Amino acid sequence: MEIDDLTNHGGVLVDCLAILCHYHDREFSRETILSGLPLEQGNLTPSGFSRAAKRIGFKTKVVNKPLTKINTALLPAILLLSDNQACVVTSLDPETATMEVIYPELSDSAVQLSIEQLSQNTTDIIIYAQPEFAFDARSPVLQKLSKDGWFWGVIKECRSLYKDVIISAIALGLLSIAMPLFVMNVYDRVVPNQATETLWVLAIGVLIALTADLALRLVRSYFVELAASRIDVKVSAVIMERVLGMKLKNRPNSAGSFASNIQSFEAVRSFFSSITLVALVDLPFVFLYIIVIAIIGVPLSIPIIAGALFLLCYALAAHRKLEAFSEQTMKASSMRNATLVESLTNIEDVKSFHSECKTQAIWEKSTIFIARINAQSRLISGSISTTATWAQQCVGVIIVIIGVHLIINGDLTQGGLIAAYLLSSRAMGPIGQSAAVLAQFHHAAIAMHSLNEIMENEVERPPGKHWVSHPILRGDIQFKDVRFKYSDESNDALSGINITIKAGEKVAILGRNGSGKSTLEKLILGLYEPTSGSISIDNSDIHQIDPAELRHNIGYVPQTVSLFYGTLKDNITLSAWHAKDEQIISACEKSQLFELINSHPDGFDLQVGEQGRLLSGGQRQAVGIARALINDPPILILDEPTSALDHNSEAKIIASLKQHSVDKTLIVVTHRTSLLELVDRIIVLDQGKVSADGPKDKVIASLNKTPVERAS
Repeated sequence: MEIDDLTNHGGVLVDCLAILCHYHDREFSRETILSGLPLEQGNLTPSGFSRAAKRIGFKTKVVNKPLTKINTALLPAILLLSDNQACVVTSLDPETATMEVIYPELSDSAVQLSIEQLSQNTTDIIIYAQPEFAFDARSPVLQKLSKDGWFWGVIKECRSLYKDVIISAIALGLLSIAMPLFVMNVYDRVVPNQATETLWVLAIGVLIALTADLALRLVRSYFVELAASRIDVKVSAVIMERVLGMKLKNRPNSAGSFASNIQSFEAVRSFFSSITLVALVDLPFVFLYIIVIAIIGVPLSIPIIAGALFLLCYALAAHRKLEAFSEQTMKASSMRNATLVESLTNIEDVKSFHSECKTQAIWEKSTIFIARINAQSRLISGSISTTATWAQQCVGVIIVIIGVHLIINGDLTQGGLIAAYLLSSRAMGPIGQSAAVLAQFHHAAIAMHSLNEIMENEVERPPGKHWVSHPILRGDIQFKDVRFKYSDESNDALSGINITIKAGEKVAILGRNGSGKSTLEKLILGLYEPTSGSISIDNSDIHQIDPAELRHNIGYVPQTVSLFYGTLKDNITLSAWHAKDEQIISACEKSQLFELINSHPDGFDLQVGEQGRLLSGGQRQAVGIARALINDPPILILDEPTSALDHNSEAKIIASLKQHSVDKTLIVVTHRTSLLELVDRIIVLDQGKVSADGPKDKVIASLNKTPVERAS
């Protein structure tokens, strides 16, 4: 069995991780551990398991060895069994050949089995998981040595591969001397003495060296590409996890421009996967070649030194210009990509308002600018390669001129001249490749700078943060003198909000446009943090509740329901990948979605298109309601949940919600009086402040007397 087969054990791996947390006295929350990780049919992938364990302070290692070879010092450990099962091994007694194991089904109860019994259905794959040492607040805070630590940490994980690249480069550097020395000995010793036996010995030796050179070059290329692939996968995962976990206050102004900046990682990957990067490893051997040439004839080494200095100075001068071009290209590409994404997203509006001309003009202007800058950049980059070739040839010619004079004076042999000429090309090769690497470096540097800005953004779940576990919330919500202001606005969106909503209470939030209704619900969801004041749920500050657990307990229907490309079932189970069929059916019944499902031959497999464009507005809202109800959450927040529905459908939804929200905390944001049937209490917001709060009948009567503050 291969280690990749861990995927099939993903469900029990989480249960085993819970046992390890209990054993090591660590907090465990399934929502916290799995939130944001890539899951396959609700199960952890092999890479996902190590990342899940790392979130709660465990370091892991997967090994494949017999049970008798288990390292008892690292117990407890997870043992994978056949039939997609697993258990936790807590102890091993070599003398009696017995083991104590805990099965996830038995929770904390240990079972003693013989190694022979356990060997009958084991895969011999063991996952060691040990808690990492945790520093407390008394530990000194040391400044990071590198702001790119998130990237170089991944590079460090691939150090074994790069170590093999360096070893192969050293061997190649030594073998590259074989051919020049072979030619020199043939001209200086074999030909004058007609020593054919020596010729064959030298030829066999150099053929062996050339064969080894070929094999090492292939191996080196393989290792470079393998390392680049691992970097690509791991760094891409880190970047995407950071993007999805960032706080909404750091949300970019343009999704297209932001996506372009993320895709700039390709420049970094290309830099590390390029075989010219190996030139940096080969560069020290230039000194070896110069020493060998100096041994043959000291004057012959001077042209190489002069040519190398000239080429590197030219490359540095070109690099400064290329860096400026690269920065301009990235900015223009981000703007062009933003135009493309925005146009495709709003293509109906572009056509409806006849704005194709304006959009086309913006696209073409940015394309022309990028083309001009890229042409100049390619010209300078190409000039580096061309100059490197010219410098290499000029150095060879000068060496020949100097060598001929040395031969005439009797200070050099013909074989020595040929060997020096061959070595000069090998010496100038890495220098030319290093200059080419320098030309590529500016693309990677600008891309890295852009990615660093993304990675420096604050995230909702920072490492080392300890949360108060609330798997199930009752629904008590309290605002204490809450103020909130969006970063791009000067006025407070909410000012001095003091609200208490008891568990099971049914409340409507009314107010004119811009009064702060949507902001209030976003604060409850933890999407934003209050500027001042505090929000508590079940007497726990919202900052202490893990966002994953908080949102798992809240069923949310936004004013504009956004669907994702995929089937109807995919969108209904968006937040409930582990949902059973009966849960899906129940949610569809409550949201009156079966009318759509039964009217289409594809049923649950109906494709909704990007952003749900293949569905009507009312159908999208029905999907949004089903999505909110599927986990049967104790808190429901509904923002104009029936605005796109006809009166008949709205009446059915209201009756269904009234029946299924009896024991739930219900918050309805609406302008429609029909939805007030669901609530017993009304809170009215005006300019970010509470202007009315009380029983439904009294507040409605008050609003009727004060038309200025009416919400509907």
